[in-house]
Amino acid sequence: MRKRGLNPKLFFTVRCYSKQRFDISLENPVIRVSNNVARLGRPKEGPRPPQFMALPPFQGLHLPRKKSTTAPGRGVTAISWLKYYFDEIPGPVIQSHFNQGLVQVECRDSNDSSKISMRKIRHYEVMEMGARVHVSVTIAESRISKRFDIIPSGTLYPNADEIAYLQRLVTYKDSALIVLNKPPKLPVKGNLPVHNSMDALAAAALSYDYDVGPRLVYHLDRESSGLLLMGRTDESISLLHLFLSDSTKKKFQSQVWDDCSKGTYRRYWALVIGSPKEKEGLISAPLSKVSLDDGKTERVILAQNSSLEAPQEAVTEYRVLGPKINGCSWIELCPRTSRKHQLRVHCAEALGCPIVGDYKYGWFVHKKWKQMPRVEVEPTTRKQYRVRRPKGLDVQKGSVLSKVPLLHLHCRELVLPNIAKLLEQLRHCKASEPCRNSSDMASKPDLLRFVAPMPSHMKISWNLMSSYLI
Repeated sequence: MRKRGLNPKLFFTVRCYSKQRFDISLENPVIRVSNNVARLGRPKEGPRPPQFMALPPFQGLHLPRKKSTTAPGRGVTAISWLKYYFDEIPGPVIQSHFNQGLVQVECRDSNDSSKISMRKIRHYEVMEMGARVHVSVTIAESRISKRFDIIPSGTLYPNADEIAYLQRLVTYKDSALIVLNKPPKLPVKGNLPVHNSMDALAAAALSYDYDVGPRLVYHLDRESSGLLLMGRTDESISLLHLFLSDSTKKKFQSQVWDDCSKGTYRRYWALVIGSPKEKEGLISAPLSKVSLDDGKTERVILAQNSSLEAPQEAVTEYRVLGPKINGCSWIELCPRTSRKHQLRVHCAEALGCPIVGDYKYGWFVHKKWKQMPRVEVEPTTRKQYRVRRPKGLDVQKGSVLSKVPLLHLHCRELVLPNIAKLLEQLRHCKASEPCRNSSDMASKPDLLRFVAPMPSHMKISWNLMSSYLI
């Protein structure tokens, strides 16, 4: 059978034309190039004109509750009128608005009073009766930023999405404290290179009806998740530090509050590589810091002679939650002291079982664990565990089966006294007067308990590992 071939004479050059229609009605079109394609478009818009807000008409020749610094009969200047109206805004901010021409005054036409025009006003001009001043809205934004002077420059004005996102993390709020469920990868304490941290955003988003935003009581690592406690007043913060301190020797007037202070604790859940030899125990291993990379970084280790600072006491209770599955096991940690990286160092160095995703203190164990797949058996039936893989479940979201797992450390439970109730009782108990509890006060609980669900990557690991609690 004869094969059909293509006649080379049939080949000819085809020129492709773009089907895009150019808008000829554009005025002063500009050629824009993107992805090696040229298009006609409108020129970029210039800066938008500033938005102005109108002040009420000037009604008096002198300002009440203000000491007049001008000569008698001279009147009130424009800058004095703005300083009186915007009492919370610093004077240099108002002066800068005058210098930039962001303060204007209404002017009526002498021939036609219905026509109103605007002109810039100088700060030294004297206000006339009924004059109406317009000032840029940026002067009101400076009033808002005065409350948040402690926030870094990158987070002075958090947007609405950031505020709404942080408010969704709030699990409990009263007059004394706020409890949040912190997600992983969100920094808690901001410094110079870190912006949009929780302490900075909380000052702007979680102040509610208070003039000052809440402050942190204890810190969580950036990679960890769970319950985060913040105090709203100075009194509540001092009491929370007292209850969560390393050694509480404070004695209250009521035996109930002494018992509540003893019942204060935090519990963490963690997935560790390996399994401790004992099912439960107490780790008492002091910690210290050493310098690495010529002093550029620091590392927390078990206390030794070669340390920068004196060793700090660190005590942690632990309990194994289930058997070892695929080389890992779930444990519960309850710190009695609050040291930097205490749980991570105690798991990695004291127990010899680093937390999954902790590459700082368990890098070598992670490499060995990934290279040696294990087959574990169930202690009751002596059958092999099978890692469950539900259909449609993405196991690459930082879970135990992903290439780079996230840190599996979660502050799950928090129990502490009702600080708002305690402060209310302390206000009623003055000097030697007997403390009288109202019906509303007696109905409030003495202890508050919070439980936070695990983040998504730990939930996936929990389902995949088929962990059975003991």
